[in-house]
Amino acid sequence: MTELQHTNSPGKSSRDDGFTQPAPQTPGMNPADAENLHPADLADHLENLTLEKQVSAFTRLPKEDAAEALAELDETTAVDVLENLDDDVAAQIIAEMAPDDAADVLDELDEEHRDALLDKLDREDSEELRNLLTFDPDTAGGVMNTELILLDRSLTVDEAIVYIRSEMADKESPYYAYIVDARHVLVGVLSLRDLMLARPGVIVGDAVQGQNVVTVRYDMDQREVAGLLSHYNFLALPVVDKEGHILGVVTYDDIMDIIHEEASADLLGMVGADPEESVDTPWPESVRRRLPWLFVNMVNSALSASVVYMFEGSIAQMAVLAVLMPMVANQAGNTGQQALAVMIRQLATDRFDQKKAWLAVWREGKIGLVTGLAMAVTAFCGAWVFTGLPAVGLVMAGALLCDMLLGAMAGGSIPLVFRALGRDPAQASSIFLTTITDGAGFFIFLGLATLFLL
Repeated sequence: MTELQHTNSPGKSSRDDGFTQPAPQTPGMNPADAENLHPADLADHLENLTLEKQVSAFTRLPKEDAAEALAELDETTAVDVLENLDDDVAAQIIAEMAPDDAADVLDELDEEHRDALLDKLDREDSEELRNLLTFDPDTAGGVMNTELILLDRSLTVDEAIVYIRSEMADKESPYYAYIVDARHVLVGVLSLRDLMLARPGVIVGDAVQGQNVVTVRYDMDQREVAGLLSHYNFLALPVVDKEGHILGVVTYDDIMDIIHEEASADLLGMVGADPEESVDTPWPESVRRRLPWLFVNMVNSALSASVVYMFEGSIAQMAVLAVLMPMVANQAGNTGQQALAVMIRQLATDRFDQKKAWLAVWREGKIGLVTGLAMAVTAFCGAWVFTGLPAVGLVMAGALLCDMLLGAMAGGSIPLVFRALGRDPAQASSIFLTTITDGAGFFIFLGLATLFLL
């Protein structure tokens, strides 16, 4: 396994000892300014510059500093910078990056430009990156780092420590040493602490004998990988192929990025916005992405409006109905949004079998029933006091209870239906939930009012 020439550890600059505070940012940008800045702070500074100044800064920065800063930049900004840098300079920066970070940035470039940069790297680095780019970016293989410490199972602890000392400077994630056999199959994992505390002369293969190694396959979805890493509280998880050969590791810093990206995508998807959209997305592109869901929402709103139109006569006879009916729909919508948020969060962080998923919907139904009863009693009292008619209070209470129960069940069910259809459970789910709670709320409330009040 080859490594790119990279010497820093995750989230840390090679200048950062973990105790010093980064120097304050300065208005200008030159190599001297970058010397005492953490890469994340340097990236923040660079993102506030124009593209022309960003390109100038990356050209003048030491290549190691430039590589660390590029890995911290927003994805769109990083791509813009690479596309405008001289190819030789860009290739030198790519060569200094961790393989997983370099592959992430290269994956966003057009194929012709990406090949041009890869051709300028040395053969080993180029082959390593091309191999990483073959993996689906949303899988363990797509987010893994190939810089890791491999130890032959026949080494003694003393030999292993000597070897690690010579190799650690070139590794990004020296949390664990991975023990492999002659066929490169993973047989065990040792934390560096355990390795340092082991008795001299112990064979590392014997130290991991009978160990149940937690691994992930290269094609496992990154959400599942994030869930496993969080469940076991490891700093890294080894990635293996179908035969158990170790390919790389997924580190905690990559998982933090994944969790952040997935949460952002779910939030955007719930309201019909594209998960890939950001404030840097050109506005015509944002219009193109949002407009289809706005049309869907318009159609759904028209359905709710048609329900109200069906009861035009009832509203004309008792104008107070027009005042009260939005309260029913709004309260049910809120109930449904709570259930929807809980279900989407669960689907994002846990592997849900079918039985457990529908039990969760039943749970939301019980919550909707109890909270609906509480709100129904409150609505009955409020509507009676407001109109002076207890019958209006009863209609309001009955409609609110029914619609809140429906909202809770719909909020829990919609993500599961989307998943069953092979779609993102969060995609525009809020739009469909609102349609159900508004349409049903208006129909139930106005229907009950027509039956019992008119």
